[in-house]
Amino acid sequence: MTLHHLVREPKIKKDKNPLLLLLHGYGSNEEDLFSFASELPEEYYVVSARAPYDMYFDKLSINSGSYAWYAINFDADENKFSDIGQAQQSRDLIATFIDELVANYAIDANDITLIGFSQGCILSYSIAVSYPQKVQRVVAMCGYFNEEIAIDNFKENDLSKLKIFASHGSVDQVVPVDWARNSIPKLKELGIDIIYKEYPVGHGVAPQNFFDFKNWLLIK
Repeated sequence: MTLHHLVREPKIKKDKNPLLLLLHGYGSNEEDLFSFASELPEEYYVVSARAPYDMYFDKLSINSGSYAWYAINFDADENKFSDIGQAQQSRDLIATFIDELVANYAIDANDITLIGFSQGCILSYSIAVSYPQKVQRVVAMCGYFNEEIAIDNFKENDLSKLKIFASHGSVDQVVPVDWARNSIPKLKELGIDIIYKEYPVGHGVAPQNFFDFKNWLLIK
């Protein structure tokens, strides 16, 4: 399959089960978000994907266990900018991976949720608005909406059925909270049903955040 991944099969098997696809952040790997897979609702397939770009340790050909969906460059002012080309390639790689998962597991193609953290969150937004026929819901944590990563004509898509639970740490030192706040009206203008919450933490997932999005998943 397109991406290396971990799978937790549903404990409650149906003819077709819903899917939670976990997308980790920059410099992490598929084991990070998968660590809370056992706490997620039992009827879901939980799949955690590994980003395609290996970040080598100290320029040696040694696998560091750190991966990225696309390059982030840092200038002298510590402002970040993304490699849009790589991000778009990863966007489509994940879209293809979703099709592969549906083909290889008993997954309900009409009940797919992306759970993205940081860089994985940024990609989750772009995949959802680009291919709303593949994704019905998004849990978007500690990221923001970058229109450049979405397909060119994404505003022509019907996004009225898309639901998003977005959250951010109010003292996030990596992705400024203002970037997340500024994303919300843009997404609402597209007709998306979106909930946004902040938690008094940095660049991470607060226990209350996990509890809130888990409860949100139970509402259909």
